[in-house]
Amino acid sequence: MANFSGRKTGKALSRLAVAAIAAALVGVSAGAASADGVYPGHTPAAPKHAPKARNFAAAAPAATPGNAANPIFALFAVDNANAGWVYGPNGTGGLSARSFVASFPYLANDTFVDDNADGEIDGEWQWNGAGDMRYFSESTPDTGKPIGGGWNIYDKVFSPGNLAGAQGYDIIARDKAGVLWLYLGYGNGTVASRIKVGAGWDAYTQIAGKGDLDGDGKADIVARDKAGVLWFYKGTGSYSAPFAGRTRIGSGWNAYNTLVSTGDVDLDGKTDLIAREPNGNLWLYKGTGNAAAPYQSRVKIGYGYDAYRLMTS
Repeated sequence: MANFSGRKTGKALSRLAVAAIAAALVGVSAGAASADGVYPGHTPAAPKHAPKARNFAAAAPAATPGNAANPIFALFAVDNANAGWVYGPNGTGGLSARSFVASFPYLANDTFVDDNADGEIDGEWQWNGAGDMRYFSESTPDTGKPIGGGWNIYDKVFSPGNLAGAQGYDIIARDKAGVLWLYLGYGNGTVASRIKVGAGWDAYTQIAGKGDLDGDGKADIVARDKAGVLWFYKGTGSYSAPFAGRTRIGSGWNAYNTLVSTGDVDLDGKTDLIAREPNGNLWLYKGTGNAAAPYQSRVKIGYGYDAYRLMTS
């Protein structure tokens, strides 16, 4: 059997992430709520050196439940000791205190999905270093549902959402020659044969997205090139050509070593972007819903995030 994170960890990760988000929506402590029902009595306190998400927003927005176009997901992070942690939104424009999930010594990547289109996590794909993929959800066994191997031919794999309008989230994957591929999801973890999106995507050092950036209800992505320019790729809803031609957002984005979207962080109904600097400072770019200027000016939401080898959602 391929090594993943250990028994029940994938399923528990989804549950813990959902609990952290639910806590923010009802205005209670995300850390306390997320510990209940997942690892009762076994969620350790964060060590003293733990990264702390600090919010600098002046006031909390009204809590807006997630929706299919603008989901509310958690940030999942694995540190250099392979401990996995989850951060939910804190209800005031930042992230909650982290909650421990499990040890993930074999995990290479993870991405959450919303297959029933209610704006909340209901499953996740996990990949190990050998290129094997499994799907975890409430309807799959504790060890996950095997999907297939060979995924280590790609250097970037994630799900930005439902790209083609069918049931379930889809996967985009970039191979080491720079070709981008689309895998259509069936809503149960399985995926169709890959479809070629296009070549030349090795021009980008970061690709991110989780939901709709321009208000048309279709999943979009952003990509940063080697010169530090960030580009917007508008989703089309077509599996044969899932993205329209790129639009320039701005320069200076090579200040960051990680870009990741968890959907709507500040609970205003718009998809946002999280950016990490090499020194561990974490910044939030709040979404505007406007394709011409999809993000507001950045807001610092944390520090110490250089402790993580993997940050995803």
